[in-house]
Amino acid sequence: MLGIIGKKVGMTSVFSEEGKNIPCTVIEAGPCIVTQIRTEENDGYTATQIAFDDVSEKRSIKSAKGHFEKARTSVKRKVVEFREWDGEHTIGDSVSIDILEEGEFVDVVGTSKGKGFQGVVKRHGFRGVGDATHGQHNRLRAPGSIGACSTPSRVFKGMRMAGRMGGERVKMINLEVIKVLADKNVVLVKGAVPGPKGSYVIIEK
Repeated sequence: MLGIIGKKVGMTSVFSEEGKNIPCTVIEAGPCIVTQIRTEENDGYTATQIAFDDVSEKRSIKSAKGHFEKARTSVKRKVVEFREWDGEHTIGDSVSIDILEEGEFVDVVGTSKGKGFQGVVKRHGFRGVGDATHGQHNRLRAPGSIGACSTPSRVFKGMRMAGRMGGERVKMINLEVIKVLADKNVVLVKGAVPGPKGSYVIIEK
């Protein structure tokens, strides 16, 4: 499985040859540096580690400097491992946006926007009570009853209730690559990608 690390720039739209307006997410992808090769003998599994986005020297710790020095590169901010790599790259090699082609379909992994502590209407789509009649002035967005009677005398695990929403790892599958701007290290993928502007995403082929 090939892949590359990118940073979400924002959204735009392009027109197809048929004149259809296509919403796209703009991602600055690569170049990434291969920083480590995991092997079955040393690590118990096989994977290829790549890194993206430079960190200033004063903001990096000594152990990180030593790790990236082996790859003959500066300290990077984002590090990701890919299983089942093609095996053609070695430590210090550069992975560029050239691995992507216009018209192919990719998976994009990101962290969704955090929305804090939310109620059941926003978090799970509950309707609420819906009516303000019969003196129910404060029940419009309430979850209602959550338990049973004396049997089983408890609330089952997984009950949909209020809680923290967002901030989770999300994978959007089968997004079409609309355009690849190799000179600017920018790729346009069709549709939305999880996360705010400036957040890191992983593009998997």
